Amino acid sequence: MDTLKNTAIVSALALVSAAPQGAGCRVATPPGVWPADALAVDGWRTVPTAHPPLDAQLPGGGWPLGALIELLQPAPDAPVWPLVLPALVARQRSAGGALALVGSPHEPFVPALAAAGVRADAVLWLTADAPVARLWLAEQALACGDVAAVLAWLPRARSADLRRLHLAAARRGEGLLFALRPAAAAASASPAPLRIAVEGADGSTLALRLRLLKRRGPPLVEPLLLARGAPLCDVLAASAGVQAQAPQGVPNVDWVLPRRVSAGGVCVQPEVGDAVVRLAVAA
Repeated sequence: MDTLKNTAIVSALALVSAAPQGAGCRVATPPGVWPADALAVDGWRTVPTAHPPLDAQLPGGGWPLGALIELLQPAPDAPVWPLVLPALVARQRSAGGALALVGSPHEPFVPALAAAGVRADAVLWLTADAPVARLWLAEQALACGDVAAVLAWLPRARSADLRRLHLAAARRGEGLLFALRPAAAAASASPAPLRIAVEGADGSTLALRLRLLKRRGPPLVEPLLLARGAPLCDVLAASAGVQAQAPQGVPNVDWVLPRRVSAGGVCVQPEVGDAVVRLAVAA
């Protein structure tokens, strides 16, 4: 038995040594397998993050579609919108549909979202306190063909819960799913193929520090620094410009409220398609 094992090892080493060597030369790998020193190049479709330094460090050059993306925050209301908003807007424009916010710590500020390009009439605010209810809401939103992207605040989700969401996103295939969790969850196992810790850069209000905890590729030791985006006054000024240019008959975004669904309620939202017209929510 030992002789057979040694023969197999020697044969494998001979194949590796016989493979073409040199800069830029890679041995072909089957789907789902990639060299340890390179980013995966096959698998999920992606949407660019609109942050070039981050795109350069992500497999496929952007956020993966049909997969769980986990963002870890020092606090539930820590700013992540500048990080995710460009992709949310791009996804909504290309695929149509609503933006579903599950368990967000505050009511969405629609003027700022609209100024960034989000459709003001296609924001679903899904509220629930119980972890199982939030998980159920996120799953139902992912299964809805008229929902383009889902952001779910899941501070008490277990690894099994996250796996359910990851599989639900994979079944959908084209959805954009972010799960926002506390920074302490970094020590726990997760099925998410992409995990990023998001925090302010040395107390700065104009930059974000990202630590890529997990990706389909080699570890990234150094954190990434990204510009956080325009100050709130600029966003509000842009919002005013959007309202001034709105066609006649289109409501101003300053009084458009997100469509809110609470546990035990029913969402009536004809603007974003029949599949969301009656989204029953069970506690």
